[in-house]
Amino acid sequence: MIENLKPFAPGEKIMEGTFISRIFKNDGDDRLSVLFDDDTIKEYAEKCIEHFNNMPDEMVDLICSGIIKCAEAGGLDEEFELPEIENVRDILEYCWFTTMTVDISENDGISYVIEGEGDWGEVVGFVIKNGNLAYVGDEFEEYL
Repeated sequence: MIENLKPFAPGEKIMEGTFISRIFKNDGDDRLSVLFDDDTIKEYAEKCIEHFNNMPDEMVDLICSGIIKCAEAGGLDEEFELPEIENVRDILEYCWFTTMTVDISENDGISYVIEGEGDWGEVVGFVIKNGNLAYVGDEFEEYL
């Protein structure tokens, strides 16, 4: 499931790899990076990826609705104007995701952060804590 696994930087315990995303795409690709503390939690990281790729449609729709609110709030690109969105998942045409950061601090469930960026020029992400959606927006870094 996790491919291209290697230390994030020479001499670091943090590991980085890639995985294929079922819904949330990278810029023109379906591979996202995954970061986790060390190779002893690789199995846990793979469970997070499995959760991510199999999240319920309702959760995906809630994430997309949250991303729409971020896009409507605007960003650095003042020329960007969000077209009318008919289906909440249409927002995925205007943003991309790059990285999953696995959070092992919550030992009682699946926890991770997904980060990316929108065409409106702002970072955007969402947080899963204990298998549930905890946050969608541009201040997801406080969960890392």
